Parts: sequence; C-alpha cells; structure tokens
Amino acid sequence: MKKPVNKFRDAIFIVTEEHSCPIYNAGDEFKIENFSLTVPALKPDCLYLAQAIAGVMTSMGSYTGFVKIGGQKSRFDCGGCDGLIHFELKKERDFATLQMKLLNEAEERRHRQHLEKFFNKLRNLDIFESLEDDALSDLTLLLELTTIPIDKVVLKKGDPGSNMYIVLSGQVAVMADDGTRIAEMGEGKIFGEMSLLSGEPVTSSIYTLAETQVAKLSVKNFKHVLKKYPVLQLFLFKLLVVRAQTMTLRSGNITSGMSGELAEISIVDLLQLINSSQKTGRLDLALEEGKAMVFFKEGEIIHARLLTLRNKEAVYALLPVKSGHFAYTKGIPQELDKLPPIGGFMGILMEGLQRIDENKGQ
Repeated sequence: MKKPVNKFRDAIFIVTEEHSCPIYNAGDEFKIENFSLTVPALKPDCLYLAQAIAGVMTSMGSYTGFVKIGGQKSRFDCGGCDGLIHFELKKERDFATLQMKLLNEAEERRHRQHLEKFFNKLRNLDIFESLEDDALSDLTLLLELTTIPIDKVVLKKGDPGSNMYIVLSGQVAVMADDGTRIAEMGEGKIFGEMSLLSGEPVTSSIYTLAETQVAKLSVKNFKHVLKKYPVLQLFLFKLLVVRAQTMTLRSGNITSGMSGELAEISIVDLLQLINSSQKTGRLDLALEEGKAMVFFKEGEIIHARLLTLRNKEAVYALLPVKSGHFAYTKGIPQELDKLPPIGGFMGILMEGLQRIDENKGQ
C-alpha cells in the first residue's frame, strides 16, 4: 500500500492587513513546521486562523499555486470573528535556494541584535524586575523601536491610549494645559500605560525635550503581556495609584491614606498644603535621618518630633530635607487633641526658611 503524500510542507505566513483583530497585528508571522502552527510570542492561538491556514495548506498541497500572474502573492483571510486579518505566504521554510538561506540567516542575526538591544535596558527597569529572562526575551519581540525628533508631540491630551512607551534615551516632558511643564522623564521611565490600564483618554500631553528613542508596546500586545504575566499587572496598577496621588497633590488636595516621595513634592509644599486645607491629621515621614511625625489640628501644627527634636526645632530640621517617604493619615490621638498650636504656621515656616538661607551663607 502506498504511503500518502505529506501535503503540509513547512512555511511562514505573514499578516498583511488587520481590521479590529483582537489578537494579531499586521507584520505578525505564523510558522508551519513539523505539522505544528506557531504563533507570535505571548499571543494565544486562534482557531479561526488555524482552520484557515490548514485549509490553505491542504487545498494547495504545494506552493506552486500561491503566486498569481504578475508576481502578486495570493492573499487569504482568517474567516473573521469580531475582526479580520489577511495573510499571505512569506516563504517556504526549507529554503531550497542559497538566496533564501542567506535571507534566513540575515533575519536570525537581526533577531539576535533586536534581543540584545532591548534586553539589558529592560532588565534594569523596576517594572520588569520580577520577570524571568526567558519571559523578558519574549517581551522584547513585541516592542517596536522608534526615534522621535525634539519638540514633537508623543501623546496628546484627550486622545485614546494606543501605546505604552519606554524611554531608552533622551527626555520627554509632561505638559499642563497652559504649556508649563508638570514633570520630566528620562531613560528608563514609562508613560502611556495609564490610559491603557484605565481605558480613559490620555490625561496630559507629552512632548520630547530632545531627540528621544523609545520602545513602543501596542495596546493589543500590552493586554496580552498583562494576561500572561499578572505580576506586571499588579506593578502597573500600583503605579497608577501612585501617579493618581501625585496628580491630586499637584492639584492642591490631600486625603487620608495618601503617600508618596519627597522627590515629588517638597516638605515645605506638603506642610503648606495641609495647612491651607485646614486638615486634622498626622504626617509620617521616613527619612534617612530617621522617622519623624507632624500633627495638625485644623491646619495648624500642634506637635512635631524628629529623633530628639521636638515641635519648632523638629520642623526647622525637617524643612531642608529633600528625600524620603511621606504618608498622611486623618485624625490625631485623643491626648493631643487639646494641645495649642506650637506657633503661627507662616511664622514657623518663614523662620525655618531663613535659617536654611543663613546656613547656606556660612
């Protein structure tokens, strides 16, 4: 009995068009090898696509029928679900000619260079610290490298979020509506992920301050990454909370449970914010020098301590501090409720700032 001829030859197909496909992008490749279909890293298999490719492979048998008159490659589609993709044969996998073998070797070299280019930079970012090397290598395959000239809009306020950006070199600025800079971000910083997480439009415009190289992750690939690696989802949602708190502080509000870094807001501004809001609560500070606490009643300082220092002297010592963590909690202990203010708030602040100036001049 004659053994049936194997019609499933190894090959590579490429997506040429994509219309609202929930999984794949234009440029994605699918490999047929050893009777198996391999899809791009971090992306799930699609039964519509698998069925379509199997139908193409079975009906054609060989690839002599894949090329139309005039050299145009035959185009196929997945059949569609909520979206639709068109794909075509890129090349046969067995590389029968020397030219095809050289092409394959060149692609493999580009692939290795792509991994090396991104991997070391991504490895040093906090967001990817928990990922294993193999997972991080998979992620780099989804990133698109882009260089943006100086003074160009990267994100515009009100637009829908479409990409997460990782700054590889250069610098960008977050801009307010009046054109003032809210913040600046350099190498290793991430932006654009907040609107992807929340589903809300971009909240602030972002411009380049210099020629800036970024790695982009599309919203579609972003969702696939979060689905496969929940630890990234947790990290990004924590980042969302921190940034929301920072924006709240910048807008002149503070609420119980709010925390942050003194690199984002100075102690002077923080104390003034609590005073102007007439808050009653406790400000805890974790500093390099040690822990400190400042208690407020209706915006006035009634008690403060830093190591052995108390009240005014403690506040004076806190004002020049530039780094550390803060947390604000509503309410004060009952035993402090009847304490009078340690002095007029603005008077204490002015005295402390004057002492700082005098110390600089010595």
